[in-house]
Amino acid sequence: MSRIGRLPIDMPKTVKASIKDGVITVEGPKGKLSQTIMPAIHVEIGETQIVVTRENEEKPTKAAHGLTRQLIHNMVVGVSEGYQKNLVIVGVGYKAELQQKNLVLTLGFSNDIEYVIPEGVKIALETPNKINISGIDKQLVGQTAADIRSLRKPEPYKGKGIKYDTEHVRSKSGKSGKK
Repeated sequence: MSRIGRLPIDMPKTVKASIKDGVITVEGPKGKLSQTIMPAIHVEIGETQIVVTRENEEKPTKAAHGLTRQLIHNMVVGVSEGYQKNLVIVGVGYKAELQQKNLVLTLGFSNDIEYVIPEGVKIALETPNKINISGIDKQLVGQTAADIRSLRKPEPYKGKGIKYDTEHVRSKSGKSGKK
């Protein structure tokens, strides 16, 4: 049995789940999320827990068992608590601004970069150099953070660029000048 798939998912009292036509829907105080379930995976919803089981021992079914359990768990956490990623912009003159539904980034290029904020994600600026990305969909929050970071990845010599707040950039020493 899958080590992750066999674990039950605890549901807070504020979260409600339902299954209809192979789609599980989880609703909580922060919003509502849905996920399609493979036909070989069975989901049983109790009052305080959700249990995911599989009907056979084939390799694709085994792989989907743990995945489905974790996706449902992420949905339950998302609608009850939400997810958040923090980015830090490092560099002289590098900054971010919010303009309506766009994030405008000044990153040392000749033009500013306008990033369109996707639906379901909220972006807040603590300072012009700190970006807070939050939402209920873990995948969407992580992908948005990765997309923004990819606009100017931190470079190893001076550390300039966009990095996660928990990320440590290993710096290299430049040319020594001696042969």
